[in-house]
Amino acid sequence: MKLSNTTLQKLPDGIARPSYDRSALTAGIVHIGLGNFHRAHQAWYLHRLMQQGRAHDWAIIGAGVRAFDAAQRERLLAQDCLTTLIELSPEGISAEVIGSMVDYVEIAEGNGPLIARMTDPAIRIVALTVTEGGYYIDPVSKGFDAKHPDIIHDAANPDTPRTAFGAMVQALRQRRAAGTGPFTGQSCDNLQGNGAILRQTVVSLARLSDPDLAIWIDTNCTFPNSMVDSIVPATGPNELKLVRELGIEDNAPVTHENFRQWVIEDDFCAGRPDWDKVGATFTDLVHDYETMKIRVLNAGHQVIANPGEVLSIETISGCMDHPLINALFRKVEIEEIAPHIKPVPGMEPADYVDLIATRFGNSKIVDTTRRVAFDGSSRHTGFLLPILREGLADGTSVNGLALVEAIWARMCEGTREDGSTIEPNDPFWDDLRNVAKAAKTDPGAWLAQKNIYGDLAEQPRFADAFEDWLRKIWADGLTATLETYV
Repeated sequence: MKLSNTTLQKLPDGIARPSYDRSALTAGIVHIGLGNFHRAHQAWYLHRLMQQGRAHDWAIIGAGVRAFDAAQRERLLAQDCLTTLIELSPEGISAEVIGSMVDYVEIAEGNGPLIARMTDPAIRIVALTVTEGGYYIDPVSKGFDAKHPDIIHDAANPDTPRTAFGAMVQALRQRRAAGTGPFTGQSCDNLQGNGAILRQTVVSLARLSDPDLAIWIDTNCTFPNSMVDSIVPATGPNELKLVRELGIEDNAPVTHENFRQWVIEDDFCAGRPDWDKVGATFTDLVHDYETMKIRVLNAGHQVIANPGEVLSIETISGCMDHPLINALFRKVEIEEIAPHIKPVPGMEPADYVDLIATRFGNSKIVDTTRRVAFDGSSRHTGFLLPILREGLADGTSVNGLALVEAIWARMCEGTREDGSTIEPNDPFWDDLRNVAKAAKTDPGAWLAQKNIYGDLAEQPRFADAFEDWLRKIWADGLTATLETYV
């Protein structure tokens, strides 16, 4: 059955679907970055509210700022912006169709249609999932990267911006001029202090072309921090086959695990949906929640995905089935990561490590090692190196984290131990691969990448351990190296 508004009531039995009148929904949110995660997470929470008869004036308009977003727009508009969510738990499979998204903005050079939508006074939240590396952050200073070509373009051409942030700035300029007020900027990406980082990017970009507007945005707009969590694989042939087996023709289905968490700072200048009525948590302790999640789950993903790639293990659950990778994960997490995490209400760090290990081991979730290992230049700097720096400052062990960085350097050389090629998997892959090849005989070459490691090459406790591990990996192989560590 082709998914559409007209076929909702004809879907196979057992498939949950919207009980609300979608034609009566009005938009309140523009969401930039309509990937799988948003539809399985934020859009799902809103859908659940709508099922309760709430938030019908908060429907989502999807948006993107790159040419490749046009294909996703076509797919979703062809099925009335409906999405089939398929939950994969060890106990079985269930599915529901969600309907909280009602439109998708036209993709256009200069982002005029997106700016027009965000200028509409009905839009009170502009949310984003644009990946950890999408906020124009200098990897060493963590400040705003004003020298990036996209930013230089948007500062010089504020009426026809290239980036999502430039479009937000232009929409806010028009709202200020029209007297329609600010909106909340809501990051839904895996960044510690994601709201503060979004504020930094938007305000800093505005300051380059209009300092007075930058002050107005900083004073009037809000940018709540949040922590988001659910494992949501990419959609490929297996997922498309699965949704067809359920009796639905959906060209953009989403699979996800049987776990979600959304912890949000309650700081919305123009109102918000009551997401707490359907399981989200509003709290002033967002930083503690996100530290636990980012350091155990997101950092943990890098701990296991890099050796998984080198050892030709295709899935994250397969990595957890590998006894040495599993042991690496648990040893690094308990000995070197958990000591730098505060407990949150109802959860101790060691218990959270166990929870994440269970989730990673869910074999129903076909989350590829390649997907998780993508963009290591952002994910290592964002997730692992801050923990390593704390360990150096506090005098705790960093031996396992040094090994993790050595394994990343080994992976970036571009071949697996079975001789197969690792295809480019980072925006800076060519540079990383060249340095990784040099590091085979000169490990210090890897740490000399100051754009990634800053002054860490000058920290003997880390640098010496890294060099020893990388030499051992190349001399004895990764398996023997893991056996030595664990």
